[in-house]
Amino acid sequence: MEQLIFFIILIMLGYFFGRRAESKHYRSIEAREEFWITRPASTYKTVSQSGRTIRKSELVSGNVVISVDYFKRIAAGLRNLFGGEVRVYETLVDRARREALLRLHESCSDADEIINIRLETSSIYKGKRKQVGSVEVLAFGTAVYFEES
Repeated sequence: MEQLIFFIILIMLGYFFGRRAESKHYRSIEAREEFWITRPASTYKTVSQSGRTIRKSELVSGNVVISVDYFKRIAAGLRNLFGGEVRVYETLVDRARREALLRLHESCSDADEIINIRLETSSIYKGKRKQVGSVEVLAFGTAVYFEES
C-alpha cells in the first residue's frame, strides 16, 4: 500500500511541476520568438536579398537537451500499451526544436540572415525498457552578414 501511495505522489508531483516548468518555458520561447521574428531565417541555400554583397558568412549552431518528467513517462508508457499518437512527447519535441532555433538565433545576434537551417534530433538517455529520458535537438545553419549599403 505504501508503494502505491509513493507512486501516486510521484505522478502528481511530475504532473504539477512538469506542467509548471513547461508553461514557463513556453512563455519564454514565445517572448524570444517575438524578438527574432523580423530576421529572415530559412532552409534555402541562397539568401533572400540576392542583390546585396555578402561581407561574411559563418556556421552557427544552437543546441538543447530537454528531459521528460515522470508523469509524461508514465502516460507515454500507458499509450504504448494501446498504440496511437504519443501526444505527451509532442510538446517535449516542440519545445526542444523551438529552443534550439532560438539559441541558433542568439548565437549570431548581428547576422542579417540565417540560411540553410537544419535540425538533428536524438535521444540522450534511455532508461529501463528503452524509454525516452531526454531529447537533444541541434539546430545549425549559415549566418550571413551583408555589406553596409
